[in-house]
Amino acid sequence: MTATGRDARLPLNLALAFAATSLPIQAMMIAAAVHLPAYFAANIGVELTAVAAAFAMVRLIDVPIEPALGIAMDRTRTRWGRYRVWTVAGAPLLMAGLFMLLTADRDMGTADLTAWLLVMYLGSSVLMLSHQAWAATLAKSYDDRARLFGVMVAVGVAGAVMVLLIPIVMERLGHDEAAGVRAMIWYLIALTPLAVVVVVWRTPETLAPEAHGQRFRLRDYVELVTDPNMARILLADLALSLGPGWMAALYLFYSRDRMEFTAGEANILLAVYILSGVAGAPILAWLATKISKHRTVMVTAVCYSLLLVTLAFLPKGNVLASLPTLFFTGFMASGFNVLTRAMTADVADEVRLKQGKERSGLLYALTTLTTKLASGVSIFLTFNVLNEVGYDPKLGHGNTPEALDALLLAFLAGPILFVMLGAACLVGYRLTAERAAEVRRQLEARDFALLDPAGALEGLTGQEPVAPVRS
Repeated sequence: MTATGRDARLPLNLALAFAATSLPIQAMMIAAAVHLPAYFAANIGVELTAVAAAFAMVRLIDVPIEPALGIAMDRTRTRWGRYRVWTVAGAPLLMAGLFMLLTADRDMGTADLTAWLLVMYLGSSVLMLSHQAWAATLAKSYDDRARLFGVMVAVGVAGAVMVLLIPIVMERLGHDEAAGVRAMIWYLIALTPLAVVVVVWRTPETLAPEAHGQRFRLRDYVELVTDPNMARILLADLALSLGPGWMAALYLFYSRDRMEFTAGEANILLAVYILSGVAGAPILAWLATKISKHRTVMVTAVCYSLLLVTLAFLPKGNVLASLPTLFFTGFMASGFNVLTRAMTADVADEVRLKQGKERSGLLYALTTLTTKLASGVSIFLTFNVLNEVGYDPKLGHGNTPEALDALLLAFLAGPILFVMLGAACLVGYRLTAERAAEVRRQLEARDFALLDPAGALEGLTGQEPVAPVRS
């Protein structure tokens, strides 16, 4: 139980192999946030309000499902591990939902669209929750968690960029935008099982001993959301997800109709935004080891908001002029998810120390839930606002100047407001590197005592262990 043993960094090759699950997850998330709503509204012909209602309804249904999944994962103990079995279970769900969305046509109603979106998102939830909770058990120290989640986001960015390249290539080959989206879906269906096989094959998993078992107590779960540090993370994560999610929902409409980019040019700029996370995630994770995770989030939120303001002054149709702003906003945004998830791992340790039980799955379910709620709310709000001001995605450049001005205002105001609110939520956060290290020290000592009570007693007394008295 040396300090070196506790705080040893994960080998980079293991971190990269484990991060493979991020490839389909992040690719699906960017496709669902940016391309699928516009695809159903503009290409399939589903009404804007129906698309908005379907995406919002799925997020509402997720409210009870996400915590239930987290609780189920925390209570799972099998010979193959806890999170490994859930990772295997999530893949076919995601693939089935994606496949059924390929059959969508203009006759698809809100109920059918909601049902298959729910299957798709359920599969992604299982994969994402098991992946993040598993990561919290792999990386033990405050700094190594920032590093591992940085690697996971960087790998996820690579997956997102690869999926964004598909419509660009399809456009070059003479196919329309709808064919590009369908090709993206087929790519995700093929990528998911390959990524899961790599993770399950290469990543070890150990189950920490439980000090008090897994008996359900409502009080324990109430403590999770009322914990001051976790409450700040949840509120910050909701706002920090709502800002970029809001912008993602309007990105194709803004870039195509307001900025007059072609679909290929819009996807190139979006790829630059996403690809910048390959540099941003590890660099911001490194910065977090110097100034702390929550302060890094606050700094990146301010920079992100200031950069967004410049979008209002960029010339239309000029891809090169837009590149720097898209790169640096993506660079800053990549730190939001990395750091809030790494902070959640620290809270999971503190909760396990207090309650004696594993709660990582449920804690990550709560943060994933805030992200999904933000995504659904952003689509619902933005699509309904655009519908009210007279913007019609089927008209494209034919929309009135007033409608296009409203599109620009909605595209910028929402993200700036919510990202700055997210930064404000972290004022007063107290789980510092020093506190996290002390929690890990106490956890290591208790786990050692649970696994080897006689050895722990001998280490504490320096004497031969005394046989326990049995009543």
